[in-house]
Amino acid sequence: MGLPDNWPQTPQAAIALQRELASQVVTEDDLGPIHWVAGVDVGFECQNTVARAAVAVLRYPTLERVAQQIARRPAEFPYRPGLLSFRELPVILAALENLKPWPDVFLCDGQGLAHPRRFGIACHLGVMLNRPAVGVAKTRLVGRHTEVPDQRGAWVPLLDQGETLGAVLRTRPGTRPLYISVGHRVSLETALELVMACTGRYRLPETTRQAHRLASGPADIPEV
Repeated sequence: MGLPDNWPQTPQAAIALQRELASQVVTEDDLGPIHWVAGVDVGFECQNTVARAAVAVLRYPTLERVAQQIARRPAEFPYRPGLLSFRELPVILAALENLKPWPDVFLCDGQGLAHPRRFGIACHLGVMLNRPAVGVAKTRLVGRHTEVPDQRGAWVPLLDQGETLGAVLRTRPGTRPLYISVGHRVSLETALELVMACTGRYRLPETTRQAHRLASGPADIPEV
């Protein structure tokens, strides 16, 4: 599972590819029964020169972790807001190479449609793999919203120029909301249901919470 031959090497080429691929994103439900859900996250080591990707696969809906994979690669693409996928996807794909069981849906630590060019990392991963994906971001990249009621499961639309890009979701009272958006082959309604079904007593869903611990935990975590 490698990168395409025309993988961009510059921000300008990356932006052009985002605009080209954005039309391929499917924003309606196109997924079968869900047995396995995966969280995907990337951390950085060695003064941000090495990317560490982690994928955690959980049984759905019990959320028991059944598999994990970690991979490391040099972080070759420069950091640019809105171009996260070009810095992180090479190492994510490496982590996915030997993953079993194969997830029915990916929950990515990052944006989906809630992106200036409507093509965040969840869209990019979903389109590349042609698999259902959801963006679960901790911070806002684009758009505006009203205050989210302080109760579990409450949400308000994330809007940009009259377009609904996603939802601002309160997973736990008294905590900051999450920014949920479609990645690929999942409707916003289903994305919200999935995130809440994967969220227990913490702010983050167990999928991305466990992937984050693997990606950003102690540097001596081995590749598996």
